Amino acid sequence: MKRGFSTTAIHAGQEPEPVTGAVNVPIFQTSTYAQKGIGQHTGYEYARTQNPTRGALEECIAELEGGVRGIAFSSGLAAVDAVMRLLAPGDHVLAGDDMYGGSYRLFSRVLTPLGIEFTYVDFRDIDAVRAAVRDTTRIIYAETPTNPMMRLCDLTALGEIARDTGAKLVVDNTFMSPYLQNPLAHGASIVLHSSTKYIGGHSDLIGGLVVTADEETGDRLKFLQNAVGAVPAPMDSYLALRSLKTLAVRMDRHCANAIRVASHLVGQPDFATVIYPGLPDFPQRALAERQMRNYGGMISADLGSYERAASFCSSVRLFTFAESLGGVESLLCHPVSMTHGSVPPETRERLGITDGLVRFSVGIEDVEDLIADIDQALMAGGAR
Repeated sequence: MKRGFSTTAIHAGQEPEPVTGAVNVPIFQTSTYAQKGIGQHTGYEYARTQNPTRGALEECIAELEGGVRGIAFSSGLAAVDAVMRLLAPGDHVLAGDDMYGGSYRLFSRVLTPLGIEFTYVDFRDIDAVRAAVRDTTRIIYAETPTNPMMRLCDLTALGEIARDTGAKLVVDNTFMSPYLQNPLAHGASIVLHSSTKYIGGHSDLIGGLVVTADEETGDRLKFLQNAVGAVPAPMDSYLALRSLKTLAVRMDRHCANAIRVASHLVGQPDFATVIYPGLPDFPQRALAERQMRNYGGMISADLGSYERAASFCSSVRLFTFAESLGGVESLLCHPVSMTHGSVPPETRERLGITDGLVRFSVGIEDVEDLIADIDQALMAGGAR
């Protein structure tokens, strides 16, 4: 019988522990496991290779994303790096031109010198994507919505291109979480998350998750997880598994607060632009409704200048000015000086990542308090 999302999040991979009956999966804080003799083990040999806490997390995320294999890593970037290790020198990656700065840094400064080739295209233009595919294209790499410009790409269309060309569509689903969007259902081969963000949800862990649509790719990534060794600690696996149980109720609140905050920002003359998929005039609203269940908790807005952005960021009191996103507490980020500092200035300018752009990660506080904090920050900074 097919189960609902929250039922799956609470129960998948999480049967009561058989020895004690513990309802929560225990934290198996061990580096190795006793064996009775040569070749006589319980299925667990060494904790880099297998850990029951991590295994429960991997089983749960696979079921939530509708995939066949889940593989956990020590960070979101470790997850991206593992996926890119499926490639060989001379292979080509076609990537969206607006992405998390850390991913761009990995691609441009680590993988390019190793012989992996990258082309960056505006994924809103499906014809441009199709035209940029090469015979050597092995991965089509997408974020949707993108970080920080909140651009969407048509996952079904990208999935068709990947299928027609023999490439794998890889989707970073961090901004949406498996509750709001499931790329595998639209033709992706691999979906990945920085579980540091919405999946963790409490700003208390670092982690990454990958889910594959087929066993062969899952087996290869499982091998890489063990061979390279970028595995999460048992405690971080436990925290992520704990947080998945409340993901649905948290995301509902994130979304409800974000549309209220975005609508309020639109009414403030201080903001030249406000970008949020749930706004009525969002250019890709129809696509958002087609492939997303709700619009998420992330908003980008432009205050027009570095000085106004700096004043606003230093004046908020309830929003915390900090990197990262997806926590229960609201965060405010200045992409140019924080998350996207590694992106070349000319690229940032072309994408619209200006000195005045700020990014809101809207938490689950009382939304009236969040709006009041924005208003007082605008007043304190003299923006009005």
